[in-house]
Amino acid sequence: MAGNSGMEQLILIMNKLQEACASSGTSHRFDLPQIAVVGSQSAGKSSVLENFVGKDFLPRGSGIVTRRPLVLQLLTHPSEFAEFGHLRGKKFTNFDEVRQEIENETDRLTGKNKGISNVPITLRVFSPHVLNLTLVDLPGMTKVAVGDQPPDIEQQIRAMLFEFISKENCLILAVSPANSDLANSDALKIAKEVDPNGTRTIGVITKLDLMDQGTDAREVLENKLLPLRRGYIGVVNRSQKDIEGKKDIAAAMAAERKFFLSHPSYRHMAERMGTPYLQRCLNQQLTNHIRETLPSLRSELQTKLLAMESDYKVYMNFNPDDPTIKTKAMMTFINQFTEDYLQAIEGTGEVSTKELSGGAKINTIFHERFMYMLH
Repeated sequence: MAGNSGMEQLILIMNKLQEACASSGTSHRFDLPQIAVVGSQSAGKSSVLENFVGKDFLPRGSGIVTRRPLVLQLLTHPSEFAEFGHLRGKKFTNFDEVRQEIENETDRLTGKNKGISNVPITLRVFSPHVLNLTLVDLPGMTKVAVGDQPPDIEQQIRAMLFEFISKENCLILAVSPANSDLANSDALKIAKEVDPNGTRTIGVITKLDLMDQGTDAREVLENKLLPLRRGYIGVVNRSQKDIEGKKDIAAAMAAERKFFLSHPSYRHMAERMGTPYLQRCLNQQLTNHIRETLPSLRSELQTKLLAMESDYKVYMNFNPDDPTIKTKAMMTFINQFTEDYLQAIEGTGEVSTKELSGGAKINTIFHERFMYMLH
C-alpha cells in the first residue's frame, strides 16, 4: 500500500512541525507543505474524508457544518483509535465520540450560532486501513447567511480559504459535484484565483452516479475540458439515504468499484478512479511535494534558528531582579517598537503584496476616503 518507507517518514516529520508551530504560542509560522480540501457545501468533502478512514466521524447536517479548519492526520498503525491535539493522551476508539468532540470543540470557540473561526482542530487517526496522509478540511463555501450567521459569512469563509490555499506550498484538493455545471464549480473557481496554471490543484469529482441519464463527466476526468496538471479523480460516495440507513463504508466502496467497472464511460479508466486510488495518489503527491520543498524549507528554518539564537544571546544573562537590566530591556523594546513603527510608516519593513500598508494606506485614506467623507 505505502511507497518508499524513507519517503513516508517525511509526512510524519511535517506533522510534528505543524504541531510544534501550532502549540508554540508564538508568531512563528512556516509555509509547510500540506493539502487543503475546498468545495461548496454538500459537495461531498466529508464523505471523501470518511471513506479514507472507513468510519463516520465528521459532523453532518444542514448549513455550515465544518466551522473550523480540521487538520486530519492519518497514520498507519496496527490498532485503530483517534487522538485530538487539544486532548493529548486521550484515545478515542468510538468514532461517534470523535464526532461529538469536534462539535463541542467547535462550539467552545465559535459558539452555537454557526459562526466560524480560523483556529484549527488537530485530529490524528491511527488505523491499519489508512496511508500516511495529512489533509486540512476547510469550511464549505456558501452564498447565503443562515439563522444567526453574520451577513458577511461568504466573505469570512473566502478569507479563511485564501489564508490556507494562497500559500505556495499548499496543494489544493478541489472537490466538485458532477451533477452541477463544472464550469461554475466554486472549488475550481477559487483554486484558479490562487493557482491560475493549475499546478497545485488536484480535482476530485463526486456524485458521478447522480448525473442525468445520458450524460457523463468523461471529458473532465480525462483532463480535457478544464485541464489541471495533477488531473482529476472521480469518486462515488454514499447518498444521504445510505448514511441515514447506516450503510457500511466497506459496502459503499465495493459499490463504488462496481460502478466504475460497469459504467461504459468510465470502465476504461476504472483503475484510476475511486477512493482507494485517490488516497494512494494523495499520499504519493504529498510525499513528492514535501521532498521538492525541503531545500527551501530547510533554508527558512536555518534563517529563523540563527535569528532566534541571536536573540537568545542578548537575553542569556538576563536577571529579572536586576533594576538596571529591566531599564535596558525596556529601552530595547521601545527602540525596537519605534524602529518597526517608522518602517511601517515609510513602507521599508515587511511590505504586503496583497494590500496597501503603512504610509501608502494612510496616504490613500487622507486623499481619497477622507476627502470623500468631508464632502
